[in-house]
Amino acid sequence: MSLRPPGETPAGRGRAALTVLAVLALLLGGYGLLRADAGLTTRQVTADGVPLTLVRAADDGAGAVRRPGVVIAHGFAGSARLMRPLADTVARQGAVALLLDFAGHGGNPAGLPGAGSDDTASRGTLTHDLAVAVAYLRGRPDVDPTRIVLVGHSMGAGAVTRYAAGHPDIAGTVAISLPDGGDLPDARPQRLLLIVGGLEFPAFRATAEATARRGDGRRVVVVPGVEHISVLFAGRTHREVAAWVGVDGAAPRPAARLVPAALLLLGFGLGFVPLAALLTGRRGRRVGPAPDVPAPVVLVVATAVTGLGVLLAPVLPTTRLPLAVGGYLTGFLLVTGVLLAAARHWPLRLSAAGPTPAAPAAAGGPVPATGGRTPLRPVVAALLLTGYAGVAVAVPIHLGLTWALPVGARWWLLPVVTVGCLVFLAGAELFTRGRSWRYAAVGALAVPALGGAAVVGLAPGFVLLVVPLFVVLLGWQAAWAAVLRRAGAPRWAPAVVGAVLVAWPVATALPLS
Repeated sequence: MSLRPPGETPAGRGRAALTVLAVLALLLGGYGLLRADAGLTTRQVTADGVPLTLVRAADDGAGAVRRPGVVIAHGFAGSARLMRPLADTVARQGAVALLLDFAGHGGNPAGLPGAGSDDTASRGTLTHDLAVAVAYLRGRPDVDPTRIVLVGHSMGAGAVTRYAAGHPDIAGTVAISLPDGGDLPDARPQRLLLIVGGLEFPAFRATAEATARRGDGRRVVVVPGVEHISVLFAGRTHREVAAWVGVDGAAPRPAARLVPAALLLLGFGLGFVPLAALLTGRRGRRVGPAPDVPAPVVLVVATAVTGLGVLLAPVLPTTRLPLAVGGYLTGFLLVTGVLLAAARHWPLRLSAAGPTPAAPAAAGGPVPATGGRTPLRPVVAALLLTGYAGVAVAVPIHLGLTWALPVGARWWLLPVVTVGCLVFLAGAELFTRGRSWRYAAVGALAVPALGGAAVVGLAPGFVLLVVPLFVVLLGWQAAWAAVLRRAGAPRWAPAVVGAVLVAWPVATALPLS
């Protein structure tokens, strides 16, 4: 005799369990982000058009004491929010930290001339923004103007070392993942700490070691087990920076924001499953006959299409969009999506077996288009889930990782990039006929295609830094697309929901040019 409540199914119990886990993850993530600010005061200001974030320990009655000041500069496609854990560490240990958003990054609506090219105009803009931050921090009554330290990552590392080389009044400099130190004068800046991740490209370590040999008072630290971004969240990095600033105190908590943000992402990701089932009100439908095409044929055609996409993307007008790297990426997605849609019959022609009916799949798989009017409920559900996707990707990233809100030209670039993603995902849906693993394989093939294009010079070199983010977003989208198909959502729903999910970080995080 079954003890299961009437009407309860294994799928229903699974959705209930996912709901509980999602709510728990969201609550823990929210609580963790609130706790990350404990004991700190934060102030947002704008000086000469540069957004600044001031972080210091909460008042302890020693307001007249002048503290060391630390200006922290992010790298290409980064933001002040990405560097916030370092600011928290030095602030908790007695310094006053100031983060800035360079032009074209984060909350700064101005474009960065020649973004990604490291030319004269780009360097001049970075130097201006950095000078604004230094002047603001030096003018504060709680900061000792003789104890200003500069910290920078990647592009920001180049900016702070060049600035310190020309300003001997800077007390110390920390360059994390310095891309190039060849143009620094010998012996300046003198007190220089060079930090590099053990898993970064060998060129970063070679640059750090060569730069250290050209001056006294320089030190190289290799942080094992981390690469270009994770080096910012390594405990060793935080301890070395604090020691170089000259402060010491509480043990650093570099993941105090990252872990809660990850819990928020997990909560939103899990919550999508029961929410999709609730809004659509369906349990899926059976699949009708479909062409049985050998998987190798599908992969060969998809590889050819993505390869053609990387060749055509550089000549498209999208490369002139004021979004560094994002213009090429948008063009690639547009043309590849069109080619995938056009190629949806090629596997049948190339297949020696030809089109043969496949057996109907189990309930819950993808379905062919049906006649008649589209019911209103699935359409409304898909639109609500699209809004949910925007919140699910933007809120955790913005609160715990990096800037993810549109500013300036990003307001119109966001829908443009979304259209590019929509065309790509819709083309993949048509090409694979909604078969989940083949759909995921098409997205996976886009990754080496983009990486290869960057290596051979067809795409901007910084595409290589975007590829890991692209992998995560496409994997996330493929999982949600499978959920939508099982929930009986409209055929266009996976592409629409996924387009927002993929486009949002691309349009809000990549630099404005």
